[in-house]
Parts: sequence; C-alpha cells; structure tokens
Amino acid sequence: MDFNKENMPKHIAIIMDGNRRWAKAQGKPVSYGHKEGAKTLEKIVRYANKIGLEYITVYAFSTENWKRAEDEVKALMLLLQNYLDDYSKRADTENIRVKILGDISALSTGMQKSIYNCMERTKDNTGVTFNIALNYGGRDELLKAIKEIASQVQKNEITMNEITEELVTNHLYTKGEPEPDLLIRTSGEQRLSNFLPWQLVYTELLFIDKNWPDFEEKDLDEAIIEYQKRTRKFGAE
Repeated sequence: MDFNKENMPKHIAIIMDGNRRWAKAQGKPVSYGHKEGAKTLEKIVRYANKIGLEYITVYAFSTENWKRAEDEVKALMLLLQNYLDDYSKRADTENIRVKILGDISALSTGMQKSIYNCMERTKDNTGVTFNIALNYGGRDELLKAIKEIASQVQKNEITMNEITEELVTNHLYTKGEPEPDLLIRTSGEQRLSNFLPWQLVYTELLFIDKNWPDFEEKDLDEAIIEYQKRTRKFGAE
C-alpha cells in the first residue's frame, strides 16, 4: 500500500471489540473468540512494524473487565500471559518493543513476572512500540496521576502553579510518547469505554463494523488512508 509518508500517523490506538460476539456467531465458546482475536492482534502488530508505525496501543483488559465471568477472566489472563511469554522468546527476531499500560499490582505473580520479563527482553528494540493496556482504566490512570502530583505538592517538591498539562502528561502510563493520532474501534460500537481519556482529546476517531477477529491488514491500510483524508485542526478553527 502506498501511503503519504509525510502524513503517516505516528501512533494508532485500537479498541479491539467484538471477540465475544464473533465467537457466538460462529457457535464457538467465548475463549475461542479471544484466541482468534489474539492471532489477529499479532498479525496487525507485525504489519504495523512493517509499514513503519512508531506506536500502537491496544485495549486488552480494562479495570471493568473483572466483572466478567470468572472462567472467561481466567482464560483471558492465561492467553495474555502466554502471549507475553511468546513475545519474550521472539524478542531477538522481531524488532518490536512491548510495554504494559495499567495497574499490574493487581495481577497474579506469574503474570507480573511475564510482564517484567517481556518488557526487559524487548526494551532495546527499535521498531514499533507495542503498548498493551492491561488492567487499564482511564479514570484510574488520571486518579493515579492526581495522587502523585498531590503528594509532590504536599512534600513541597512543587507548587500549585507548577501543575501544568505537561506535568500531568508526565505522570501517565504513556509518558514520553506522542498522543494517538488515530483511534480505531471495531464491532460498530461508538464509545471510548474509559480508554485513554487524556490522550485522545484531539485524536481522529474511526469506528468499523467488522468484529476484531475479522480485522485484516487491508483494514489498517484503509484506516490510515481515511486518516490522511482528514484535516486535523487541534481547536484552531
């Protein structure tokens, strides 16, 4: 696909919606939908790296997802842990850097070990930075940042007047990264679902009817082309 290289998004965020309804339509269990969704994710991240995207951030598991059935949560966590372990093994052959966004303290010891190992093994890779939002909630992230900043004020490390947008940004999980240029949500749903509320204020939004397991490289191509047709004004007009 020939893109306008001068207008490529640096950062694409994805809400991977539709695994469960895709599985139901196939007459399969929910776990099958998540497995197929994981295969799609691996394919799309590799393609993102191939076409030169700098960052891709996906919503893998929200703070609200703990409300789902216990069996589904256990299966999804095991799938994610295996996914991270697999990336660790392939760190030397794929130039992809993996980061986790979210409160990992609530996760199992085994999952935390897999997270740290994967991030450590891939930290020096120079291709796409693959952010996985895991046990992530946008309000939870902002609350964490507010508490950290309030603590600094309380300790007289900073003054109230030194609290700026940049300071808040530097207390988020995405510190040091550009804000997403484009958000893609699959399955036809048109909401953000507590995903990156601070970072998405000027992001272009694209909602696709296709369920996530059916999402293909050409869909990402088409999303980028649609992004390149838009004029981003950042409130200037």
